[in-house]
Order: sequence, then C-alpha cells, then structure tokens
Amino acid sequence: MNPNFILLAIPVFLLTIVGELIHNYIKNRGKDFNFEDSITNLNIGIGSQAVGALTKSVLLMLFIWIHDNFRLFTLEFTWYNTLICIFLFDYIYYWAHRWGHEWNIFWGAHIVHHQSEEYNLTVALRQSWFHNLLAFPLFLPIPLFGFDMLSFGLAAGLVTLYQYWIHTKAIKRMPKWFEYIFNSPAHHRVHHATNEQYLDHNYAATFILWDRLHGTFIDEEEEPVYGITAPLRSLNSVWANFHFYVEMWHGSKQLKTVREKLTLIFRGPEYLGKLLGQINETGEKAQVNLKKYSSETPLHLKIYVGLQFLMLTYFLAAYMGQIQDLTVFYQVAFFFLICLSTLSIGAIMENKRWFYIVEIARFLMFVPLYNLCYHNYFSDWYNVTLPFSIIISAVFTFWILADLYVRRLRPKLVS
Repeated sequence: MNPNFILLAIPVFLLTIVGELIHNYIKNRGKDFNFEDSITNLNIGIGSQAVGALTKSVLLMLFIWIHDNFRLFTLEFTWYNTLICIFLFDYIYYWAHRWGHEWNIFWGAHIVHHQSEEYNLTVALRQSWFHNLLAFPLFLPIPLFGFDMLSFGLAAGLVTLYQYWIHTKAIKRMPKWFEYIFNSPAHHRVHHATNEQYLDHNYAATFILWDRLHGTFIDEEEEPVYGITAPLRSLNSVWANFHFYVEMWHGSKQLKTVREKLTLIFRGPEYLGKLLGQINETGEKAQVNLKKYSSETPLHLKIYVGLQFLMLTYFLAAYMGQIQDLTVFYQVAFFFLICLSTLSIGAIMENKRWFYIVEIARFLMFVPLYNLCYHNYFSDWYNVTLPFSIIISAVFTFWILADLYVRRLRPKLVS
C-alpha cells in the first residue's frame, strides 16, 4: 500500500529471487520454478505497482482529510505510537485478508495472488491490481484514531515487506517460539494450498496470533497443492485480474431477483461455485484437470521475454520514482503502456498470434512517448534516450518479425 517502500526493495526482490532460483536448482533441479509462471507472477506484480503509483495520491489525500478533520485523538510520531500502529494495521489486515476470502467482491481481486500453481518468492509479488483500492477503506480507523501519516506509512511498508519472505519452500520451519507468534513460510504455505483441510486458514500477515485467537490457524502437515480450486490456465495479466468478476456476472444470471444478485457480492466463493456448477449441492467440487498449466515457449522467445521483463522493471521503477513530476497525460499514458506490456508478454508465452501486432504497436507508442517526456522533463538526457530507444526498439522489432517469418510465414510458403 506504500509504493515507495516497494521501489526501494525492488533490487532486493530481484537478488533474492535469483538466490532462491539457484538454491532450488541445486536442491530440486528447478522443479519449483516454471519460467512462464514466474514471469507471469512478476508481470502481474508490475501492473499492481503501476496502479498503486497512479492511485496513491488520492488514497493519501483521503487519509489526510480524515486525520485532519475527524480524528478522535492526536497521536504524535513516537516509537511506541508507531509500534501500536503496526499492531493495529496488522490486525485490520487480518480481517481485510479474511474477508478477501469470504466475500466475492474482495475475493475477485485477491484471487489473483492465489492463482499461481507454484510457490516461490515470485508469488509474493503477484498482487491484484485493485485489491488495495477495495481494502483501503477498512484501514481508515487508523487516521480516525489519530495516527499520523508517517506511522501509517511505516506500518503499511513493514507489514507488506514482511510477507515477502514467507512465500518460499526453501525455509521448511522456523523455531517453535517464532512460529507461535509470527507468520512463517510453513504457515503461509498452508494458506496458499487447495488441500481441503487447509482451505480458509492462516490469514495473518505478520502475527499468526490473530489466527490462533480467532480459530483460523492450522499447522502444515502434508505437502500443500498450490493454486485455486478452479485453475485459471492462462498467462494473461488482464484476464487474471478480471476473470472472477466475469464468473460473478455469469453466476448472477442464475439468480432471479435484484436482491439476490446484489447479495452475491457478499456471499462466498463456494456459493458462486455452486451456481456455476464447480461445486455440487453436497459440497463436492467438480472434477478438474489437476495437471499444472504450462506453455512451451521457444528458447529465443524466453530470452526475448526475459529482456523485456528487465526493461519493464526499469521502466516501472522510473515511473514510480518520477510520477509526481508528470502531468496526468503522461501518468495515464505510461500506465497504459506498462499494462499493455504485461499483456503482450503473456501473449508471447501463450503463443497467441496477435502478439506480433501488439508488440510492434507497443514499440511505435513507446519511442515517441518516452522521448517526448524526456524532452519536456529531462532534456539533459534527451540526446541519449532518443538514439538508445530507437536502436533498442528496432532490434526488438526485427526480432519479432524474424520469429513471425521463421515460425509462421516460412512453413506456409514451403508447404
């Protein structure tokens, strides 16, 4: 919920992901990593941070407005007030997370985080583009009680960053005293499992005590199976964020009255599953293909996608760092370009025929927009960015056209 903390943490994320990948290849020959799945996780995370950068100002203004006009107390920025704020934020997060699984309106956004069928650090970054917007009102008691913006920012940043390291199989167990108080990889692996006995448990962010207090804690025993009960089977970042709401729309058609349709928003996913035939009346889930979804991306396109991802990460960091200095036009235009890039990368890995058109259009949009922005805001760098962006775009365009010819056009000409 605080993009600045994430911006500073991006290098740490990348280094630890590489470290986990190396560890996994040494121990398990890479069986817990799937290239397409991991890139999709990171792609969706990039989109999430872009949305956060674009909407942060509005949310902060709402926080400040409530703090300045409606606060019940005045709590100065001290270490003990900040500590109380962290506990309060973490407890509210428990309920926001729990309702994110119990109410369709929230689950439609939060489901994005659970779609991956692997479990590694990239999953931690697979975050909904809209869940923070939906959940933010639940945290408004914090300014209402009088906690200042800095305490709130620290609490949000620390609680968010804490959850990163628990998305791994590399750490089996922590000491018993630690796991009694704090969330751990073992506890959170359970939360991501689709095993029947594990469903709807361990909602805590930092303090697992909340789950113990409210009866939602369960310990890890058997190996979890990861993903969602009705698998997504797609690498499309946009579809990943909207597919459940489409299912809600189809489910609402099974209901007769307006009241029933509206209450669907606050019913649970299990109720919707029954409407769609994913769960029968006895509560048993319909048979689904449990084989993990994967696509066979050619090596040269994996390299291409990897380079695109690194460039997109750099572009996101620049966007997050400079967004306050940009006009609304550039904020929205670059946001659209980031989301389009995540969509195109997914299409490449799924071997969609339309990705050629989208990629070329993306480069045609990128070069003028990027250089016009530098010309207006960072003119000292314009003489560098102009030739660099043109050369890079030309190389990647040729790469895509060569793939189009070799894999699509030449076989037809030969036949």
